[in-house]
Amino acid sequence: MMARYAEVIGDPVGQSKSPAIHRFWLERLGLEGDYRATAVTAAQLPDYLAQRRNDPFWRGCNVTMPHKQAVIGLVDRLEPLARKVGAINTIVRATDGALIGRNTDVAGFLEPLRGHLDQSHYFRMARVIGTGGAARAVIAALAREGFTIVLAARDQANARGLLADLPSGREHYAAPLDHFAAPTDFAFDDREGCLDLVVNATPLGMRGQLPLAFDWSHAPPGAIAYDIVTDPVDTDFLSNARAAGHRAIDGLAMLIGQAAAAFTYFYGAPPPREHDGELRTLLSA
Repeated sequence: MMARYAEVIGDPVGQSKSPAIHRFWLERLGLEGDYRATAVTAAQLPDYLAQRRNDPFWRGCNVTMPHKQAVIGLVDRLEPLARKVGAINTIVRATDGALIGRNTDVAGFLEPLRGHLDQSHYFRMARVIGTGGAARAVIAALAREGFTIVLAARDQANARGLLADLPSGREHYAAPLDHFAAPTDFAFDDREGCLDLVVNATPLGMRGQLPLAFDWSHAPPGAIAYDIVTDPVDTDFLSNARAAGHRAIDGLAMLIGQAAAAFTYFYGAPPPREHDGELRTLLSA
């Protein structure tokens, strides 16, 4: 007998840790179901979704690189947040068969920062690297939380366009990708009462990808380094940040956080987050 299932799609997708996460939670909860990884090219996306739409056992899918924007035109409805972000990372099949595009990256990204965000600050600034689907969620999340954003990207016009789409009332800045690569002797002002982030929202530094060139002289004292890359978990970006005296958040934090929201959509129950420590050990092995 077939069991309900969800999956992650991308090109490539073999490196995804999502199947391990969802299967871990299904096992801990004793729920019947499965979660798979399925390679889908850009050309295959329309046929893939058409086939899955008619599969009564399919609950939906997570969407990873490079499809987070391409699938927008292939779903029936967009939740407001996904529309605002301009990227989908979760598609859910509704009871009427409609495909709903959602974004759980925003919640996943903010989850490990919540203890800091619940405090009051005189000023919040984030240096964000990247303009892809995940970066769009990061930028939207930070803008909602009152950050001034410096967005570094190869395509300056694209970066300026993303920043222009953010709510008005705060000035943001675009910078070339290599702006942060060379050392700086900039003298930072007093950061007491401020919250500073440096976020790698690109695949740079991922296993098999080019390294990310970032010189930590560009980060104010006390800044938090946040890398969304999950393979390896401890990237050079994060290890260099710690060596420079900064706190670090790895990509597993965001990955687990966004997966938790998706899991509830797919299987109708919240995941057992009390086992996060065990899950992180599994994913880091």
